[in-house]
Formats: sequence, structure tokens, C-alpha cells
Amino acid sequence: MNDWTEPGAVLPQPTHKQAAVLTTSSATRRWYQPNTPMVDWTGRRVWLIGASSGIGLACAQALRAAGAQVTVSARHPQQVQAWATQDAGVRWLPLDVTRVVDVQAAAREVLASGPLDLVVYCAGYYKAQRATAFDLNQMLQHNEVNYQGALHVLDAVLPGMLAQQQGHISLISSVAGWAGLPNGLAYGPTKAAMTNLAETLYVDLQDQGIGVSVVHPGFVATPLTAQNEFEMPALITPAKAANEMLRGWARGQFDIHFPRRFTLWLKLLKLLPYRLYFPLVRRFTGL
Repeated sequence: MNDWTEPGAVLPQPTHKQAAVLTTSSATRRWYQPNTPMVDWTGRRVWLIGASSGIGLACAQALRAAGAQVTVSARHPQQVQAWATQDAGVRWLPLDVTRVVDVQAAAREVLASGPLDLVVYCAGYYKAQRATAFDLNQMLQHNEVNYQGALHVLDAVLPGMLAQQQGHISLISSVAGWAGLPNGLAYGPTKAAMTNLAETLYVDLQDQGIGVSVVHPGFVATPLTAQNEFEMPALITPAKAANEMLRGWARGQFDIHFPRRFTLWLKLLKLLPYRLYFPLVRRFTGL
């Protein structure tokens, strides 16, 4: 079951047991929509991992403003802890996604309050790297946070979702995972893995009542992108990114990418044969 109510619908607050079998008048899933639209967030339970800043924090704030009960996890509290002390609908739960035992313990603590309606994996690590300065430790750290951390979270939450036949998993990837780009030697492959992971999860879970989506942001003004030494085209704010994510979930999308004035060009670029793709990338990036 993966039902979401229309805007304005009045929902009684379910008990923990009732939440597992909740049935309501839901937004209709059209034939062209990969997922059931997620429209009404009132009382929905969301766990965002790696969301103490940037896109993750903005998304947590947008979901809370829409009525969701949010749990935010990351290694460092940054702005979240103060927010959580002022709002009973926000919970801060520290977590290092690279430690599988800690992820399992955090998941048990979150699930003790009831099943989750949405899990968003936002944890990310980025350092620009080129093959001419290959750094194995950096390569492995990207993999540990960006990809293996997601596997740790899936291992902790998927059994419960499968048992309840409900919920939605959203993985934050990147347009850097669509094709090879300069400075993306460590980051890009981990995001390509996230995209492939989401695609395979969708294939496996679409008949299990569990929604899956993957988010491909372009350039967003976050602590990660602040280290870039070049002008970032179509740069947007984290708040704008969060709005695009909620809009994508409301439309039942699988591939949520933004801003489209930038991402659509990249989608076209990756369709080209390599003999055209490589010269164009070099020309546009100057690298």
C-alpha cells in the first residue's frame, strides 16, 4: 500500500498500528506515472539521512512546513539541533552512515515510533579529482559515503517496508552520474551507482507497494559546491531544489531532475556518440 491523500483531505491521526494499514482516498496514479503521487504530507513520517545542511536540510524544512513529521540524521547537527528543540515535529538523530551498526541502531529507534512513509538518502561527499592526481583514499571515501552508506540504510529500512507493503525510498544522485565529466573522477561514479541502484530498486519494488525515486540536481548552492572554482551554470538555491523535489513526488515521478534549463541539455548531450560527446565536453568545460 502506498496511498496519499488529496490536498485538503481531513485525516485522523492514526495509531502506530493503524498507520501500517492506513487506507484513504488517494491521489490517483495515472498510467504514465511511475509512482503514486505523494500529495498530502500531514502526519506523514519522513526520515532524511545526511540532511544537516544544503538540499537535505531545505527538503526537511519544506516537508515539515507541509505537515510531515521529520527525523533528520547526519554526523554533525549544524542548524538542525536548534530547530528540533523549537519544533516537536522535528527530531534530530545523529548518525554516521559509514558505520553499519550505527545505522541499524538508528533505524530501530526511528521505526519504534511507527512505519516510515518516506526515506530520503541525502548523504554526500565531494572533492574534485582528476586522473592526473589520482587519490585512492578520496576515491574510497566517496564510495563509502555516497554509495555504501545508502546500502546500509536500505538494509535497515527495506525489511519493514516490505512487511508493511508501503513507503517510498528516494535517493539523491546527481547529474554528474549521467556521464563522465572533468573533476568528477571520484564523485561521478558513485552517483552513477546511485542512479542504477534506484532504477533496479524500482524494478524490484514496483509490485510491492513501495515507491522509488531518484533525484538528479544540477548545481545547487551548498557547502559541497562552494569548493568549485568555476562558474556554475544555472545555479539554484537549496530551497528551490527542495521545492522541485516535492513537486516531483507530487507528480509521481521516478526521475526528478532540475533545473530543467540545464538538465535537459545534459540529457541530450549524453545521447550523443562518444566521438561527439568528448569534444563537446572539452569545449564547454575548457578542460
